[in-house]
Amino acid sequence: MRKIIHIDMDCFYAAIEMRENPLLRDKPVAVGGDSLRSVICTANYKARQYGVHAAMPTRHALKRCPDLVLVPVRIQLYKKVSEQIRAIMQEYTDLVEPLSLDEAYLDVTNATHHNGSATLIAQEIRYRIFQQHALTASAGISINKFLAKVASDWEKPNGQFTIYPEQVVQFVKQLPIRKIFGVGKVTQEKMHRMGVHTCLDLQRFSLTKMVEEFGKFGAQLYQLCRGIDEREVKPHRVRKSLSVEETFEQDLADMQACSAILPKLFLELQQRLQKRAELNIHKHFIKIKFHDFKTTTAEVVATQLSLPVFQSLLEKAFNRGHKAVRLLGVGVGFKELTAEAQEDLFALKNDEDEQKFPNLLKHQAL
Repeated sequence: MRKIIHIDMDCFYAAIEMRENPLLRDKPVAVGGDSLRSVICTANYKARQYGVHAAMPTRHALKRCPDLVLVPVRIQLYKKVSEQIRAIMQEYTDLVEPLSLDEAYLDVTNATHHNGSATLIAQEIRYRIFQQHALTASAGISINKFLAKVASDWEKPNGQFTIYPEQVVQFVKQLPIRKIFGVGKVTQEKMHRMGVHTCLDLQRFSLTKMVEEFGKFGAQLYQLCRGIDEREVKPHRVRKSLSVEETFEQDLADMQACSAILPKLFLELQQRLQKRAELNIHKHFIKIKFHDFKTTTAEVVATQLSLPVFQSLLEKAFNRGHKAVRLLGVGVGFKELTAEAQEDLFALKNDEDEQKFPNLLKHQAL
């Protein structure tokens, strides 16, 4: 039986900015571009009370919260702090899998700290993060990655929750389907039409029926709704793609305007790839977000970086909407990848003292 911890920093970017500037501590704060055409990367909890959230257009955020303080992104600072926090985690186990700058899985099955108690290890890590960096983290502890991630959101912010082995069966029965990773809005709506609202509802369907309704994802759903997740914690994540994108101050009115900006994005991508010569390109892709926020992508297998290939994909994607474009992105996917922990490159991720930490849980099975 594995002992898995999921550590999730609380509104990480915004928390760092509030730490750096204490005058922000009691104000609604969002990290992101200060242009009305930009989007929010993250917001502190005071801003979230107004409905401000990550990926929200800045102008919408300001309508909901006129007093919102916008702070520019300082990604190098966030990376530095993330590395320092990861170093703390690695003192307890070599099996640390970063998901982004602000969250990671830890496999502490064979850890010796606190007599192997994952619950106490998680609490100590959170305490040390606060002591050394004045930042709070939430944690989830259970027998696999799926349940640990669900648990880390249970007592957020600045809390932790353990799902013990004997609790798993009953716990997942009551779990809303939206808590299953990979179940987005469209899948939820489909499940609701099928009368499915909880994992128990989903357990009524056979594996064959699940695959019939949801394809390959159906087989995964069949396992997850029963609390089963065999994925290992991998210290290194595989880089799947590299991309650049730009949100424009003024919408690009037509195909000609999009074509004019394409070489600039291509050059930026080319420069990034020069630093990653060990990666083998497998495909090219284009991403377009139209003025009405509808998004489309197009891709093709191509192993050599090529501007004409991107131009062809651009035309294909643009013709699906024939509307003004607010965002344009270009990227490549890789084959035979190297392993490297990293944040998603298409977007900056797409949520006080000792007495605030929870008391030690009575059970020490985890």
